[in-house]
Amino acid sequence: MAARVNPITLDNYKPLRELVFESLREAIIQGRLRPGERLMEIQLAEELGVSRTPVREAIRKLELEGLVLMIPRKGAYVSQLSMKDIADVFEIRRALEGLAARLAAERATDEEIDRLERALVKISEVAEIDDLDGAVALDTDFHEELMKASHNSRLSQLVSNLREQIQRFRLTSLSYPGRVKVAVEEHRKIVDAIASRDAELAQNLAYEHIENAENSLMEVIREAGLKPDR
Repeated sequence: MAARVNPITLDNYKPLRELVFESLREAIIQGRLRPGERLMEIQLAEELGVSRTPVREAIRKLELEGLVLMIPRKGAYVSQLSMKDIADVFEIRRALEGLAARLAAERATDEEIDRLERALVKISEVAEIDDLDGAVALDTDFHEELMKASHNSRLSQLVSNLREQIQRFRLTSLSYPGRVKVAVEEHRKIVDAIASRDAELAQNLAYEHIENAENSLMEVIREAGLKPDR
């Protein structure tokens, strides 16, 4: 069976426990460690090329982030996709990113709008070659640029607090056939509204974009035959 996590390389200044944590978190977000899967310390330690101690520490930290569920006398499991969690996260994202787009239309500098347009070009390029990992990374960059353009650091922090859940859902949503290209067009309309300084339109388009992302996520879950927790 192919390894689900990449072996740790020590050519990094970060502590080993942090590298193990980041590797496991990435594997969960990217779906290589699937919802409901049991996390076996010995097996993961072998795949990572480390001892069990940093793996155990990483699992405890992942539990605090809500990515791992500890069940007494049974062990650690990758947390299931909860319908309530999905609804809650997207409800918050719609409100926050809609507000960010509105503020960006009112406050973004010409340079910030140019960065948003450049981000569009990059994600369009990966959309043409069906590079899902690249699309996820660039989609993340686009939304971060949008937050910066809002000139509201508290708003950016609120979105950052949901980072892990958003990334986990983003990968699944963008994996829906054709979703990346559609998302690019939705981004384009948002940027056009921001450049035109149409705050209300920018907010509505951003709200619609997040709603469509949620719908795509639910389609992936339905077609995969998954049954998220209620």
